[in-house]
Amino acid sequence: MLTAGFETRLAATVPAPSIEYRYLSPMLIVFGVAVAGVLVEAFTPRASRYLIHLVLGLGGLAVALGAVIGLRDVTATAVVGAVAIDGVSLFLQGTILVVGILGLLFIAERRADRMPVRREGPGTWSLTASRGGVDAFAPQAASTPGSLDEIAATKAGIATTEVFPLTMFALAGLMLFPASNDLLTMFVALEVLSLPLYLLCGLARRRRLLSQEAALKYFLLGAFSSAFFLYGMALLYGYAGTIRLQGIAEAVARDGGQSHTLAVIGVAMLAVGLLFKIGAVPFQSWVPDVYQGAPTPVTAFMAAATKIAAVGALMRVLYVAVPALRNDWRPVFAAVAIATMVVGAILAITQTDMKRMLAYSSVAHSGFILTAIVSATTAGISSTLFYLAVYGLGTVGAFALVSLVRDENGDEATALPAWAGMGRRSPWLAITFSLFLLSFAGIPLTSGFIAKFGVFAAATGGEAATLVIVGVISSAIAAFFYIRVIVLMFFTDAPTTPPTVVYPTLTSTVIALTAASTLVLGIFPQPLLDLAENAATFTH
Repeated sequence: MLTAGFETRLAATVPAPSIEYRYLSPMLIVFGVAVAGVLVEAFTPRASRYLIHLVLGLGGLAVALGAVIGLRDVTATAVVGAVAIDGVSLFLQGTILVVGILGLLFIAERRADRMPVRREGPGTWSLTASRGGVDAFAPQAASTPGSLDEIAATKAGIATTEVFPLTMFALAGLMLFPASNDLLTMFVALEVLSLPLYLLCGLARRRRLLSQEAALKYFLLGAFSSAFFLYGMALLYGYAGTIRLQGIAEAVARDGGQSHTLAVIGVAMLAVGLLFKIGAVPFQSWVPDVYQGAPTPVTAFMAAATKIAAVGALMRVLYVAVPALRNDWRPVFAAVAIATMVVGAILAITQTDMKRMLAYSSVAHSGFILTAIVSATTAGISSTLFYLAVYGLGTVGAFALVSLVRDENGDEATALPAWAGMGRRSPWLAITFSLFLLSFAGIPLTSGFIAKFGVFAAATGGEAATLVIVGVISSAIAAFFYIRVIVLMFFTDAPTTPPTVVYPTLTSTVIALTAASTLVLGIFPQPLLDLAENAATFTH
C-alpha cells in the first residue's frame, strides 16, 4: 500500500512536457536526416551511398531552411522553456544552414584529387572508383596511415561516406547551440556539435598524421574547455537554483546590491568554453594546428559554422542570463577582444602556410566580433549577426579556393611561395581569392567593409571607443598580410615547379556563390542589414 501510494504521488507531480514540434522543426529535420544517413550506411550498397547521402543531405537542409523561413515571425520558447525561438536564433540557424549547404557541397567533391586508383585489390567497387576520382577523406580511417590495409582500401576505391551523417549531426548541434534557453540544453548541444567535428578533423586522405594530430589536439583541448563550461553551469545553478537563463537573470535581479561573486565566477567558467569554440585569445592555440591539419572541406565548414553558433550562444548567455552584470563582464570581454585582435593580426604576418594564415585571420575576426558584443546594445546584436553571415560565406569560399591549388604530388599547395605568379597562370583564381582577402581586410565595395563598419559603429555607440581604435589599427596590420598575398600572386615570378590548378564542379560552384555574395553584399547590403536589425531580439 505504501508503495502504491508513493508511485501515485510521483505520477501526479511529474507532468508530461509539452513539445512544440513546429518550433523545433528545423532542428528535428536535420537530426532526422542525420539518423537516416546512419541507416543508409548500414543497409544500402556501398556503390550507391554517396549519391543517396548527397541528395538526402542537400534536400534535408533545404527543407530545414524553408522551415526556418516559415518561423520568421515567431517569438516563443519550446520544450518547457529549454529552446528559444526568436529573431537571433532563427537568423543564426538560417545562416548555419546556408553555410551547411555550401559546406556539404564542398565535402561531397570527388573530382579535385586526381590520385590514381588502380582496379585491383580487395574491397567493393564504389562510385568513386568507377569514375576515377577520390574525395578528401581517408578510405579506411581506422587503419594506420600508410598501412597495407589503407593501401588496399585505396585501390578498391572505398569512400568514407560516414562523413555525411557526421556532418549532419554536427549541423544539428550547431543549430541547437545558439537557441538553447537553459544551460543543460546548451551543454548537450555543445557536445553534439563537437564530437563529430573531432572525428572529421582526423580523416584527411593526405597528410594523415598531421590530420590525426590536429584531431587529438582539438579533442583534448575541447574536452578541457567543456569541463570549464560544466563547472560554470554548476556554479550558476548553485547561485540561482536553476539552469534556465531567465531564472538566472531573475536571481541576479533579486540580489540587488549584494555580491554576485558566485555568479561572476560561473559566467567566467562558461565563457572559457564558449571563447574556446570562438577561437579567442587566450584560448586560440588549437586554431592554427586544427585548421591546417584537418581536411580542407572540414576546415571550411568548421571555421564558419562553429564560430556562428558559438557567438550566438555567448550572446544569449550575456544578454539573457546576466544582462544586469554587464558592468562586470564588459571590461573582461573588452580586454579579450583587444588581445584577440592584436594577437591574431600580428601572428598572421609570420605565417608561411595559407591555411595557418587564414586561421590567425579567423582569430582576429573573433576579436572584431567581440567588439560589437561588448557594446551591449541592440545595434551590437544586429551588427554581429550581419558580420557572422558575411564571415561565414567568405570563409567557406576562401578555403574552397585554397583546395584548388595542387603540387606535383597531388597535395594541396598551401605554402605561400607556391602561389607566386598565380595571377598570370590562373587569373580568375587569383582575382577571386583577392576578392576574399580584400573583404577580410575590410576594403570598400566588399561585404567585409560593411561588416567591420557595423561592429565599429556599434562599439562607438556602446561607449567602447578604445576597442574601435585598437580594431582599426589591427585591421591595418591585417591588411598588410592580405595585400602581401595579392602582391605575391600578381607581381612575383612563379616558382621553378609551379603548382597545378584544378577546377572541379562542386567546389567551383561553392566558390562562385560565395564570391558573388561577397561582392553583392558589399554593394547592396541593405536587405541583409534590415533582416539582421529586425532579428536582433531575444525571447525570455
